[in-house]
Amino acid sequence: MGTDPRPRKQIHLAAHFPGVNNTTVWADDRSGSQIDFASFEHLARTAERGLFDFFFLAEGLRLREHKGRIHDLDVLGRPESLTVLNALAAVTDRLGLAGTVSATFNEPYELARRFASLDHLSGGRAAWNVVTTSDAFTGENFRRGGYLDRADRYTRAAEFLAIARELWDSGADGGVPHRVEHRGPHFTVRGEFALPRSPQGHPVVIQAGDSAEGREFAASAADVIFTRHSGQEAGRAFYADVKRRLPAYGRRPADLKIMPGVTFVLGDTAAEAQEAAVEIRRRQVSPQTALLTLEQVWGVDLSSYDPDGPLPEIDPDPDGELARGRVRIADPQAVADKWRALSRAKGLSIRETVIEATGRQSFVGTPASVAHEMDAFVQSDAADGFILVPHLTPGGLDPFVERVVPLLQERGVFRTEYTGTTLRSHLGLPEPARPARKD
Repeated sequence: MGTDPRPRKQIHLAAHFPGVNNTTVWADDRSGSQIDFASFEHLARTAERGLFDFFFLAEGLRLREHKGRIHDLDVLGRPESLTVLNALAAVTDRLGLAGTVSATFNEPYELARRFASLDHLSGGRAAWNVVTTSDAFTGENFRRGGYLDRADRYTRAAEFLAIARELWDSGADGGVPHRVEHRGPHFTVRGEFALPRSPQGHPVVIQAGDSAEGREFAASAADVIFTRHSGQEAGRAFYADVKRRLPAYGRRPADLKIMPGVTFVLGDTAAEAQEAAVEIRRRQVSPQTALLTLEQVWGVDLSSYDPDGPLPEIDPDPDGELARGRVRIADPQAVADKWRALSRAKGLSIRETVIEATGRQSFVGTPASVAHEMDAFVQSDAADGFILVPHLTPGGLDPFVERVVPLLQERGVFRTEYTGTTLRSHLGLPEPARPARKD
């Protein structure tokens, strides 16, 4: 049998601070504060001790509602992302710092300045997860308010990012800053940027999205795509689809890193790990959470249904508005049909169906088997690495760093020390070339 002549790919790792939705097992005695800075610091220091590429922080712009009440699984009091990341820059040295900020309810100059500031203060470790916001409910928190259609959200985001990059490129390097003049369908910007070019040229750009529009946007403009898929086969299909789009934008496959969000459960034996994984999922998806999740698909009140009983026979209401502040499901009937087929095939109840249908890709087993499976995932071009989403805050990442990272290092697929100082260097991304000035 022949051997693969290609060098072994290096695995990229990032740490996601959990909390929103039903990721964190709140009832666990080890679950800590979601808003205390010590929790953010603990996870970030653990990720840096594990030589991870970056720390990833999600954010929402409004507390979501379900049936007129604040969504039970939202974190009340979570500090604003960039404020947290700037504080983390002072207690870390090499770890990248990635924040989720919407391109729908912000302005290019102001946000470009905030990310450039983080990049300077951290020595070139900033990253921006560019997201769009889809609903007028969230817009009620902003003067402009309103609603953007899906296509308009992506065209606005593309123009927003293009302006931010022009501003980052225009900063003075020991001379006079270049004047930016932009007039487009969404923005008009005229003036000079207030900061020099940042230590890594531009902050790293992350795109989270699995839709066709999201894939194309990532291929055209992102450095990292944060995705959600399960299994090597689905991963390879997604990987190949996104990477094949890059040449149209003059980009190479290595210019975009594909990093799905994943979970993990470790045990001394495979059976112990599997038992723990089943228990964690049951604690994440309580009977009440199962019905709430089902209502988000069906769009109608299902509180009379038994979570341990069968799925509803009624079809979803495509105009149902029980949930506010969440991304709408594009085709609820298709999701309902898929879940019914899963339920019938495996004889699953409502709760069991939600547990199986909504789980992330999860690596479950002994440290050795998890290291092997992760390595196989990356070497087979199903991903370039992973964004780990632990089920405990803030200590859930510690076992992975202590027990799995050394085994990945022994395999020769993960760094044993940081060799660069910027996030671009960790990810193996080139510094963006500075465009020639016309004046």
